[in-house]
Amino acid sequence: MPPMSNDDIDSLDALRQRLRDFAGARAWERYHTPKNLVMALSVEAAELLEPFQWLTAEQSLQLSAEQHEAVRQEIADVLIYLTRLADVLHIDLLDAAADKLAINARKYPVDRAHGNANKYSDPS
Repeated sequence: MPPMSNDDIDSLDALRQRLRDFAGARAWERYHTPKNLVMALSVEAAELLEPFQWLTAEQSLQLSAEQHEAVRQEIADVLIYLTRLADVLHIDLLDAAADKLAINARKYPVDRAHGNANKYSDPS
């Protein structure tokens, strides 16, 4: 397989196909079960916490270049595993996100949620 440039990934569909090709070239499909992908996703999401550990809220908004790159790499890992999981389970990420946003808009109407962080089930 010829090397690919970053220019080849310009959409979620392109990323999904690139991940399919990547896994296929390595015969990893049998390892990419939903269970394994969820576990890997969880590990990567936990690794995303590390650069923020012990920072104040203010410090978390002002990361050093090194911290920013670490966060960037972990976000990429999370996106990769999430995209691969959605592909294996035949879930369209953008449709799922749009559906969830509509649900959240009903749970958190602006007149009740504006300016507070209360859960929708908590009394306002």
